[in-house]
Amino acid sequence: MFRRLSRAPLAWVAVVVLGVGAAFGLYWFQPWKVVADRQVDERLSDVDDAAPTGTVAETTPTGTAPPTVPAGTPPRTTPTDGSPATRPVVVSRGTFVSHEHDTSGTARIVRTTDGRHRLELVGLDTSNGPDLRVWLSDQPVRTGRAGWHVFDDGRRAELGRLKGNRGDQAYAVPAGTDLAALTSVTIWCQRFAVSFGAASLVPAG
Repeated sequence: MFRRLSRAPLAWVAVVVLGVGAAFGLYWFQPWKVVADRQVDERLSDVDDAAPTGTVAETTPTGTAPPTVPAGTPPRTTPTDGSPATRPVVVSRGTFVSHEHDTSGTARIVRTTDGRHRLELVGLDTSNGPDLRVWLSDQPVRTGRAGWHVFDDGRRAELGRLKGNRGDQAYAVPAGTDLAALTSVTIWCQRFAVSFGAASLVPAG
C-alpha cells in the first residue's frame, strides 16, 4: 500500500511535465499551420512596365520613326513636361526561389504617384508557419541550404508580418529606407531564424 501511495505523486508529476511539454511544443511549432493556408488578395498597383506615362514612345508624332535610344537605357518614369508621374512605376523586381519551404511568385518595389514606395508580392505561394516576417535585406539570394540563414547577418528592414502565405499583397516601405542597398526580399521565419524563400530585386528598365 505504501509503495502505491508513494508512486502516485510521481505519476502526477510526470503527467504534468508531459502536458506542459506538449503545450509548449504546440505553441512553438504550430503544426496546424502546415495544412492551413491563408489566402490574401489585395489590390496591387496598376503598373505598365512597357510604356510608362510620358515615355518617348507616347510622345513621338504619328508616322515618324522613334529616336534611337541606347541599349539598356531605362524608360522615363515621369512625363516629359516635368509634372509628377500619373501612374505607379516598378523600380525593381525579382522572382522567388525556394529555401526551407517551396516558394514561388514575384516581388516588386513600386513607386506610387505620391513618391512613396511599397513592396508588392505577386502570386506568392509558400508554406504557412509561425512568426513569418517580410524583410528587405542587403544579403545576396543564394539557392539551396546556403541561403537559408544569411538574411539576419546584414542590414535589413522589416516591413511587417506576412499577411498570408498565398496570394497578392502589399507592404509599405518606410520613408528613408535605402533601397539601393537593400536589394533582396525574404519571407523570414523569426522563430526558427530561417528563410522560407527569397527574391533578388533587380532594377527595372
